[in-house]
Amino acid sequence: MIRYYTEEQIVTAVSRLTRTRLVTYVEHAFLCPSQTEKGAVFSSADLARAELICDLVEQFDLQDEALGVVLSLIDQLHGVRAELRCVMAAIEELSPAEQQKVLTSLRQD
Repeated sequence: MIRYYTEEQIVTAVSRLTRTRLVTYVEHAFLCPSQTEKGAVFSSADLARAELICDLVEQFDLQDEALGVVLSLIDQLHGVRAELRCVMAAIEELSPAEQQKVLTSLRQD
C-alpha cells in the first residue's frame, strides 16, 4: 500500500525541507505530487526524493539548473537499472545453453 503525505506532513517528515523549498521543488518539477480533491499529496518515493534533494543542495551546494541535471541523470540511471532487471529476468527464463550463448555474446562486446 502506498502512503501519501500532505504538504504539511512532508515538510514535517523531512526536517530540512521548508514549505518555500517544497514549492520551489514542485515548480521546477523536481517533485511531482498527485492532485486530489484535498490538494497535492506526495508518495513515499516523493519523500525519499525530497530527502535526496535536500542532501544535494546542502552537501554539494547544487542550485536549480545543476540540481535538475543531477536529478535527471539519477532518474535515467534508475530507468536503466529497471530495464536491466527485466533483461536479467528474461535471460533467467532461457535454457542453460541459451543463457551461455547470451553470456558469450556479451563478453565479445
